[in-house]
Amino acid sequence: MQMTYLQAIGAALREEMRRDDKIVVFGEDVAEFGNIFGVTRGMLEEFGPMRIRNTSISETAIIGTALGAAVTGLRPVAELMYADFTMVAFSELFHCVPKWRFMHGADYRLPLVVRCAMGSSFGAGAEHSNCVESLFMHAPGMTIICPTTPYDAKGLLKSAIRSDNPILFCEHKQLYQTKGEVPEGDYAIPIGVADVKRPGKDVTVIAVGLMVRRALEAAELLEKEGISVEVIDPRTLVPFDKETVFNSLRKTHHVVVAEESNKTAGIGAELAAMLQEEMYDELDGPIGRVAALDVPMPYNISLEKYVIPDAAKIAEAVRAQVARYQ
Repeated sequence: MQMTYLQAIGAALREEMRRDDKIVVFGEDVAEFGNIFGVTRGMLEEFGPMRIRNTSISETAIIGTALGAAVTGLRPVAELMYADFTMVAFSELFHCVPKWRFMHGADYRLPLVVRCAMGSSFGAGAEHSNCVESLFMHAPGMTIICPTTPYDAKGLLKSAIRSDNPILFCEHKQLYQTKGEVPEGDYAIPIGVADVKRPGKDVTVIAVGLMVRRALEAAELLEKEGISVEVIDPRTLVPFDKETVFNSLRKTHHVVVAEESNKTAGIGAELAAMLQEEMYDELDGPIGRVAALDVPMPYNISLEKYVIPDAAKIAEAVRAQVARYQ
């Protein structure tokens, strides 16, 4: 059936809560209001105030409460309204959430999902438009999931909720209203498995979040020029599915990484270093990186569009790869 990205996330939450009464959802305005984007709308009526709870406007308290709930046997899904607000609870998310399992013994479990809406959103400004994935890639022990289709969003959220490990689940705001086919029955997508969104033979594009859609647009443009682009969606940044990327690189020998976060010390920097270290002999040229400019996100929408990569910028980076061996 056709479903929006937003509806797929809501469906995953409802189905998992019906399956397991230890699952609780809480965050700012998730109960009566149903989340600022409407993800949890109607869930208070179905599950009641003990399982769908509003919190104070304190991200530190939200994550601290989630930690306590997970430690004592519940399976919390905590929502931070925007990914930018992870910075308010940075100590809890960087130190406590990913590290406690390693600090407190082999039997320790921390089944905790932190959902957050990330990315640019048509004039939300520098404090409400950030992509924070690369920051938390530097926190060993944190699983980071970034789905880009309704199918992936539902299947990966189910896997995240069922996991005994802490997970940062990043949802791009511009994807909420995108539609796609989602099976009616129960299904889960394994964590740590990438997806080849489009096969190709000339250049591999590894794209994250909203950039997956833009990479696919770029691939359509380039096909008319005789350039075949393989688009890979990692879906999970940590753990990262190296083998899918390596197999693609053995075929194309050229790589571009497309992300929305800032270029300096971003996802592309880490993937470029990893590919250079482990697959150097397969590379026929430098790894291309397409990312946001290293500036705070402008409030002006025209400037925001200039800062964030589009399909044309990705296509330009791919053409540069092809030009190196022509």
